[in-house]
Amino acid sequence: MAKLAIWAVLESKVGKEREVEEFLKSAQPLAEKEEGTLTWYAVRLAPSKFAIFDTFAEESGREAHLTGNIAKALFAQAKELFANDPEIHKIDVLAAKAHLSGRKQKSAHN
Repeated sequence: MAKLAIWAVLESKVGKEREVEEFLKSAQPLAEKEEGTLTWYAVRLAPSKFAIFDTFAEESGREAHLTGNIAKALFAQAKELFANDPEIHKIDVLAAKAHLSGRKQKSAHN
């Protein structure tokens, strides 16, 4: 059960919106390989504002994600793609409803 989460807010530099979108889409296969990551979503909040929301059952999964390949890639490209540093929030899940059927979920763009 998801008890912990990360909410990361990202604002692209002017003219870099498409590149941020592609970067986030390219991170999905990395998230799928993370055993401690229960769910992972990349979303657009506004034309130049994006977010990542992930959930975890244990703190060890959340910490592994924060030090994993997605985080490394995010911070490696931060100065090039983002108007300011990503806002990373560690949050607690108070209640949730999830339909996880056991089959691999497809991306909205597949």
